[in-house]
Formats: sequence, C-alpha cells, structure tokens
Amino acid sequence: MDRHSPPLADRRVLADAADVARMVRRLALEIVERHRGVGGIALVGIRTGGLHVAERLRAVIAEVEGTAPPLGAIDIALYRDDVGFDDAGRPRAVKPVIGATELPFALDGLRVVLVDDVLYTGRTVRAALDALMDYGRPRAVELAVLVDRGLRELPIRADYTGTSIDSRPEERVLVTLRERGDADQIVIGRVPGAGATP
Repeated sequence: MDRHSPPLADRRVLADAADVARMVRRLALEIVERHRGVGGIALVGIRTGGLHVAERLRAVIAEVEGTAPPLGAIDIALYRDDVGFDDAGRPRAVKPVIGATELPFALDGLRVVLVDDVLYTGRTVRAALDALMDYGRPRAVELAVLVDRGLRELPIRADYTGTSIDSRPEERVLVTLRERGDADQIVIGRVPGAGATP
C-alpha cells in the first residue's frame, strides 16, 4: 500500500499494473484523436496523483505523435472548500499541504486537458478550475481521469475516463503508483472507523 494512504479494510484490487497502463494509453490516444494531434493543447496535472498520470499521458502521446504537448502542474490546497472538515462535515484544525504550481507556458488560447487520478465529489476539480483561472484564460478546459467513482456533489463530468466504478460513500478508492513508491494499482476498501471520504 502507498505509504501516503491509510490502511483499508475489505481491500480489493480493481486494476493491476497492466490494466493501468492500458487505461493510460487509451486516454492518451483519445486525446490525440479528439484534437487531431497535439497542436494547441496542454496537459495540466492536479498534484499529486493527477500530475503522475499527466506525465504518463505525455509520454504515450510523445511516443505516438513524435512530439509532446506542454505539461504543467497545479496545486489546489488553497482553493479547496473542504479542507478543515472531517468525514462528517465537522470542522477540524488542519493545515493544508501546499505544493508548487508550475505552468511554464501561457494558458491563454490553449485547450487545457486537466488531469486527475480519481474523480469523486467534483470538489477537487472545481478547486483546480479556480486555480487555473488565476493563471490565465484557456480557450477550453477538458478533464481526463483515470477513475470515475461517481457520487458527485457538483455538476462536473470527465471528458476522458480510464474506468468508471460504482462505489459507496464509506469506501475509499485509491490509485497507487510507482512514482509514490508502490505498485501501479487501483484499489477499493473501507477506512476502518471512518465514514465518507472527503
């Protein structure tokens, strides 16, 4: 299990390394097909898992197209509306972990493919959109996710999805990746003693 992840009860593996690799490749090919190449697009990964997925998408696109779109990273810690609340919505004292936003290109006029590992309530994506707009005005923003677990709280949907699963609020869906010191897997399980995940 990823060292950053809590232990899970009733843990089940939904996808192994080969499955994850196939999902990434399919997502990359769908992005290229929709845009008829990579001209005018950029990948922006939401730290941290989304950035790792975006890096892999970029590598596949480079292999297929012979050129790669620009890659950026966005941190949403200061844009979240659910930091400071526990699983039951009660306030708690917490300091957000702040990473670096790195956008080494101008967003204006680009079609940005925002990338995350898991799409759940939609609050992470909403925060990422707010953060993105502070850096420029893209021509359009699309969303690519490795896993859509449903249970949306905001009207947000993915344009590109590796896999969709049915899950319950008390479950946690984790994408563990080698970049974070674990095997490539998608797992589901319950956090012992916890309710819905944020």
